[in-house]
Amino acid sequence: MGIDKHDITGLVLAGGRGSRMGGVDKGLQPHRGMPLAQHALLRLGAQVGELMINANRNLGAYESMGVPVWPDASADYPGPLAGLLAGLERCQTPYLVSVPCDTPDFPEDLVAKLAQALVAHDADIAMAAILEDGRLRTQPVFCLLKSGLVESLVAYLHSGERKIDRWTAQHRCVPVRFDEAAAFFNANTPAELQQLQQAAPPAARR
Repeated sequence: MGIDKHDITGLVLAGGRGSRMGGVDKGLQPHRGMPLAQHALLRLGAQVGELMINANRNLGAYESMGVPVWPDASADYPGPLAGLLAGLERCQTPYLVSVPCDTPDFPEDLVAKLAQALVAHDADIAMAAILEDGRLRTQPVFCLLKSGLVESLVAYLHSGERKIDRWTAQHRCVPVRFDEAAAFFNANTPAELQQLQQAAPPAARR
């Protein structure tokens, strides 16, 4: 028993500085004929009831993708937790799930598996994890959480903290293993974006 997808809002995080990409707006970089963020929206849209984007520049370009766009409350690019907060503050469903804009091939069952684990473990947060060098490594920006955690996150950020894993550690957080590590390959640099574009699309890899 998981969670009905209509009880989950999907948030695409596209509010970063893109510093390792030369300062460009990562979510708008072209990939297989459309912006990276559009890939994330399409893939996530099939898994949730509502969608929104967190972005801090080029808002018109993101709004043209057809879903609500919300910037961080703070203008200094405080990181993914600020984007998560922007989504939580406007979330109308009991749950929010976040994905980054630079990982277009994340699993098509991402939300279902996270939801199943969250319910099974009576957790507040379910976070994707992959096996790397024999160790389970969490992917904290791929997380499903209860929207009621908004007040906790506000307090945490107001205290001056920004580390995502330190905040999630304050709550019941369950890691959820995904076997295909390549699905979580993200484009942080121009070279990684080129690598992503040269890889076979997910359908062809199966």
